[in-house]
Amino acid sequence: MTTFGDMINMLGGVPVAGGLGDVALAGGKWRFCDPTHGSANRDGLTPEGANSDLVTMYGELRDGYNDGVVLMGGATAYKPTTAMVWAKTYAHLIGAVNGLPGMGQRARIVNDAANDLAVLFTLSGSGCLVKNVQFFDGKDSAADGACVLVSGSRNHLLNTFVAGMGDATASGPQTRSGSYSLKISGAENTVTRSTIGLDTVVRSAANAELIVSGARNRIEHSEIRSNSVTAGKFLVTVDNAADMRDVQFNDVLFYNYSTNWATGITDAINIPAGGSTVQVIIDSLCRFVGVGMGVANNLTHIYGSGPVPNAGFGIAVNPTT
Repeated sequence: MTTFGDMINMLGGVPVAGGLGDVALAGGKWRFCDPTHGSANRDGLTPEGANSDLVTMYGELRDGYNDGVVLMGGATAYKPTTAMVWAKTYAHLIGAVNGLPGMGQRARIVNDAANDLAVLFTLSGSGCLVKNVQFFDGKDSAADGACVLVSGSRNHLLNTFVAGMGDATASGPQTRSGSYSLKISGAENTVTRSTIGLDTVVRSAANAELIVSGARNRIEHSEIRSNSVTAGKFLVTVDNAADMRDVQFNDVLFYNYSTNWATGITDAINIPAGGSTVQVIIDSLCRFVGVGMGVANNLTHIYGSGPVPNAGFGIAVNPTT
């Protein structure tokens, strides 16, 4: 692999093809954050001089210049003491990890019980790449839990793990209907090779792992996971608002776990009744596991390849022979 000569100091000698991808070609400035081995008094200009504080490194990025932060994977997660707002455009966040496919990355941003942030991470900037990062919401207060909110547009979440409602406290966010793992309210965002949700903590309320309320968003080659037998619980809620146009799911596993194969949730997708003409497009590679009845509670808005989707569309079954 090679580096650009005028970017060696900027990138600390990191190969251009080594995880930064095409955004490195834009010539932005990069900073390095290492919560495990870094120090708060370092400049973060090289991996060896990594700073330990992600908020500090974000503050060094310029708005609109394709600058970015490399977040080092390791034994220590980054735990912000205030809610993180990533508001700069064309500002990127790349986790330096071992390539785990969309679950369990060790480049972690964690909302723990000591902080109990209302929203862990808000991506309000546009044109940003977030790659190889785990977001984990472990708040335990008796309030709604929100792990990641994407309110900006044209962002790409690639190989991320967005795990909300992660604390099993009896009255925690998993017991509240307003909690979620990921909400996308901006337009034209894409989530690729990622995991949304968590199947290790029981959800006992009618909440959703993913909420989509923005126009022309798509989820591709990903998993949406939950653990629930609660009536009214959905893996996804698609707001039936004006001007949403379409939401696309391409090669997505909709997975709900239940102990001892108990009756799972009824439908995977919730589309509230309304006057909008939102179209939820599901390709033939999508699979539904742990879903008792069908794809959605409002089939008027569902579009798929082949026959009109119904209770048998994409539902995974055990072989009979």
